[in-house]
Formats: sequence, structure tokens, C-alpha cells
Amino acid sequence: MRVLIAQTAQDVAKIAADNVLEGLVAHGAGTTPVLGLATGSSPLGLYGELARAVKEGRADFSRAQGFALDEYIGIPDTHELSYRQTLINEVCQVIGLPEQDLHTPQGIADSVQAIEAAARDYDQAIATAGGIHVQILGIGSNGHLGFNEPGSALRSRTRIKRLAAKTRQDNARFFDGIEHVPTHCVTQGLGTILEAGRLVLVATGAGKAEAVTACVEGPLTASCPASVLQLHPDAVLVLDEEAAAGLKLREYYDDAAAGLSDMQLRVQ
Repeated sequence: MRVLIAQTAQDVAKIAADNVLEGLVAHGAGTTPVLGLATGSSPLGLYGELARAVKEGRADFSRAQGFALDEYIGIPDTHELSYRQTLINEVCQVIGLPEQDLHTPQGIADSVQAIEAAARDYDQAIATAGGIHVQILGIGSNGHLGFNEPGSALRSRTRIKRLAAKTRQDNARFFDGIEHVPTHCVTQGLGTILEAGRLVLVATGAGKAEAVTACVEGPLTASCPASVLQLHPDAVLVLDEEAAAGLKLREYYDDAAAGLSDMQLRVQ
């Protein structure tokens, strides 16, 4: 796990975007990248920097496929508060990813069984696409990853989950009161997320500091779903100073971020 700490939100966005682009190359995306996409405020700057890379000719997402982390149950995918519409507005129209190649979990069906079957098909669709080259992530204030709330199985697959009360409270600002926030969602499982080639997690603000510390330096535990990043061979966390405030090994992370340039290959 690499922990990269930046001074400003703009720096966080640029560093995160650079790591997404580097991850696409490292994991063999070629001209048909497959991106895992997160919603929320944390990755917005990252998407803006990816758009800059497209404008400058350093990236092209016109043949990309995107897979959303999650979707609410009970909200049509044409609704303005659905995650599909959010990603169309905040990703497809920003970086040039074709809307028809944006995949989102199915949150509307005639039965629970139909949603469960569609969730299994979602994992298969990711596999059919060749797997996700780079998965973009945020982290919830309670440590959730996607909508994998505390207590989620560490090897879980895409499935139905009930939203924690804290998550519903955090998301109520987007709705006309908490009573309108959906109670359930479909989310990629932690096991699904871990199959991506690279994970790039962005976290900013003091409200994420406790969750970030538990993710990076706490035990591997279902109590902090994001701690599964400790198991991934190519996970990158990009933080601002407030989100990194609780890290006890800050000095080491800063030294490690310098890379290999100062490594001594021979004892002098």
C-alpha cells in the first residue's frame, strides 16, 4: 500500500489522476481501459484532472468501459439522484467515456431474486470485460468501501446491502430529508473490488481521518471494510493533510513516497 499525502485539494486530484493513468499502463489497459468508478465529492477533482489529460492528448476514454461501484435500490436509473445519472454527469460528460459503455448495478426489478441475479451477472460482466484495470474509490466516515458497510464479508461479491444509519445520514443532504434516502443498495463486494488491477482511493477532510487511520494502520477487520486494501498488491491512497492527520507512521509514508531514487544499492 502506498500512502501519498498532498497539501491542497488540487494536488490530491492531480496525484490521484496520475496514479490512475499510470495504473492503466501498468495493468495493460491499452486503448480499451476498464475503469471502476466511484461517486461522491472525493473523486470529483480526479475526474477533472483526467479530463485535462484527455484535452492534452495524454489519455483517451472514448473506447473505455466503466463499472460503477454501487447503485441505490428503488430509484430508477433515469432519476437525477441515481448513481448512473450522477456518473453520466460527473464522469461520462467530463472525460468522454461513452454513456452506453457505463455499467451500473440494477436497482429496480420485480423481485429481490431478480436483483440478486442481476448482481451476480454484474460480476460476470466485469470478468467478461477483462477485469477492471483501475478502481477509483472513496471511503465512508464509518470505513465503508463502496456500500460495503461495517460487518461486510471481506471476500463478498456484488450483492444487496442495507445502508447503515450513518451512511443514510451522510447522504441525506442530497435528498429532501432522511426519510427519502433509500434503505438498500446493490454494491460491488469487497472481493470484487480486490480483483481490480490497481486501487486508487481518494480521501479529503477531517471527517475521513478516523476511517483512513483504521484503513491504513488498523487491523484487517470487517469493522473497517476499507482495511481490505491492506491485502491488495497495488493500492494507492491519496490524502490531504486533514484526512492524514491521524496516521502515526506519517514520516515513513513521506519517505517512501520519494520512491527509489535515493536507494543505496551498495553499502559504502
